[in-house]
Amino acid sequence: MNKSTLGIVLLGLLLLLLASVTYTVKEYEQAIVFQFGEAKRVENTWGQETDAGLKFKLPPPFENVTYLSRRNLEVDLAPVELLASDQERLVVDAFVRYRITDPIKFYEKLKTERGAQNQLQSIMDSTLRDVLGRVDTPEIIAGRRAELMAEIQQAANSIAKAEDLGINIIDVRIKRADLPRENYERVFTRMITQRNQEASLTRAEGVERAQEIRATAEKTARVIRANAQQQAEIIRGQGDKERNAIYAAAYERDPEFFAFYRSMEAYKKGLGKGTTYVLSPDSDFLGYLDDQQGPRGRR
Repeated sequence: MNKSTLGIVLLGLLLLLLASVTYTVKEYEQAIVFQFGEAKRVENTWGQETDAGLKFKLPPPFENVTYLSRRNLEVDLAPVELLASDQERLVVDAFVRYRITDPIKFYEKLKTERGAQNQLQSIMDSTLRDVLGRVDTPEIIAGRRAELMAEIQQAANSIAKAEDLGINIIDVRIKRADLPRENYERVFTRMITQRNQEASLTRAEGVERAQEIRATAEKTARVIRANAQQQAEIIRGQGDKERNAIYAAAYERDPEFFAFYRSMEAYKKGLGKGTTYVLSPDSDFLGYLDDQQGPRGRR
């Protein structure tokens, strides 16, 4: 073996040795370093400042490296058929997003993302049935979906924490919550009936309220009219009193003129067009028409 061949062999061995003691962790990865099959440390772990790049380790079989994702991961769950609290069957299609927060626990319990998908499917099946089984169908379909998804996420996280899976569920979304096709017509008919009942109740309450308002308004109007009439009578009485006082004062100052004025007022009111009176010749009523001196002038 000549020197050039020996150099090439030594260089190859050196490169193999270098490759066995170094490894690279990308920014979207976290690496578990195993020593004789036991996890010893994690590089570029989630939740800490990133330290991706070239790393060193002991050559196999002393140390080996397993890579896990540092990104948010998504699992599209298989549709779950469940029974709502109103005994209607629903087919719920959902997905869940999670991240690996403890790579060592994740690897010990789930090994791979495929294992995590299977475990999450089991957790979500039970959680969906538990949470959605306590509410009615309309609330699941349209009424409280956002609130229910938050409750499902919290319940699933509690299970994952209790089982020490090393993951955190960051989002749960219900893509579709539909009735089985054979139940469509029956459920929709019942929903329409319920809405009609609610509408009838609302209309009845509106009619009752309108009657109460109308009765209150009529009562108030009667009270206002009575008060106004009472006030008018008081004012009229005061006016009559003042008028009589004026008349009395005028009579005292010139009784003859007062008698003349009163007779003119009586003529004005009593001698209308077509009026016929039958009076005796000495009647005082027409005294001022018969004599300018009035009734006194005839005595």
